[in-house]
Amino acid sequence: MHVSRIVIAGVTSGVGKTTVAVGVMHGLRQRGLRVQPFKVGPDFIDPSYHTLVTKRNSRNLDVWMMGRQGVLDCFASACKDADIAVVEGVMGLFDGMSGKSNFASTAHVAKIIDAPIILVVDASKGARSIAAIILGFLHFDRKLRIAAVILNNVAGQRHADYITEALAGVVKVPVVGVLIRNSKIKMDERHLGLVPALELKSAKSKMISHTAKYVAECIDLDKVLNLSSMTPLPDARDRLKQQPSRASIAVALDESFNFYYTDNFIALKSNGAQLVFFSPTREQKLPEGVQGLMLGGGFPEVLADRLEKNRSMLSSVRKAVDEGMPVYAECGGLMYLTRSISGYKGEKKARKMAGIIEADTMMTGRLTLNYTDAECNGPIFGNTRVRGHEFHYSSIENIADDSRFAYSMKKGRGVTGNQDGFIINENSLAAYMHLHFANRKLAERMVLSCVKFSRR
Repeated sequence: MHVSRIVIAGVTSGVGKTTVAVGVMHGLRQRGLRVQPFKVGPDFIDPSYHTLVTKRNSRNLDVWMMGRQGVLDCFASACKDADIAVVEGVMGLFDGMSGKSNFASTAHVAKIIDAPIILVVDASKGARSIAAIILGFLHFDRKLRIAAVILNNVAGQRHADYITEALAGVVKVPVVGVLIRNSKIKMDERHLGLVPALELKSAKSKMISHTAKYVAECIDLDKVLNLSSMTPLPDARDRLKQQPSRASIAVALDESFNFYYTDNFIALKSNGAQLVFFSPTREQKLPEGVQGLMLGGGFPEVLADRLEKNRSMLSSVRKAVDEGMPVYAECGGLMYLTRSISGYKGEKKARKMAGIIEADTMMTGRLTLNYTDAECNGPIFGNTRVRGHEFHYSSIENIADDSRFAYSMKKGRGVTGNQDGFIINENSLAAYMHLHFANRKLAERMVLSCVKFSRR
């Protein structure tokens, strides 16, 4: 396959990669191009902004969870009808699993998909020193194609001139964008990063479009297009054989629950799942006629009062569990199934949740962020090895002594430090770990659990 592609990478975290990426995506789309967005790493929030500006579902590229071939398959299949792919990196360009190698870093993914890199540099606290930083990145791994630089948070034209003078004759790649510092284009943030685009009201969605437009105008998109690669890549392996609908799965999707990988939905559908989306905050009960339930991650702590007040939905979920319906919950979904959530923004009152898991959720202010690796022996997925990630500011406390867990952690913390995945009953589990269904057995087994339930 042939598709133009470019990676937007950062010197470090917090340099404005997402702002630049959505600006490039917006500008290219305004030119009439079909822009396929991607995000390196296990991220749910930044892709929601990509989707907002491109009107195409952003896809994740993560070597740890997907493997090299999984990254290639996802990239190729998503780009089949696209004109150009824009890939936003994660953290700094070379930051991955450890300090020993580039494994699972933006640099690693850029090599796999053979894409040139535009390096975003926060220039707010330097001038001539910025040239030294860029030069270091150019020489750190000469097999990478760092094709251009974008300077962000520049104080003004005089500051920009200092930097470009320092770069002249020293740095051999062009500067394709200079973003003058502008307080009016700041994106809203929360404890896990940006506020998911799904939560933004109309006025703030317009602000994102305004920000993207401003950034696009500061970047030479003609140069970006000229730098983008069109070297051939292997076509995606056709491993997803579409099956007829075999089971309906209710999927929680609203302001509280919206952390899902697009690839997981694709994998479930290819295995015969019909996905029925619903809102645990606004609707009174689970959709009719479903044979399974997914509760993804998100921010249930933010709207815990609304979730608590929606007692009919909590009752509907409890009824589904009592009837043996397969339920799979991740992170925010796990929190929703505990007895209560407390501690958000210092609030002492505990908000009552479903009470299906004999434990309580406490917001801690301490970040748990890891790749995960576990041996699974429990409901839905059976006996298998699973890889994923965990990303939260909470802990599960007051756990009942007779609690059982499906995951034995080889890497990551999980619920207890070495275990994760509460076994709720023979068909249901809830874990902090987020899984990617690049392991096709996971989607297949989940759908099969729902089919078996439907035949009771």
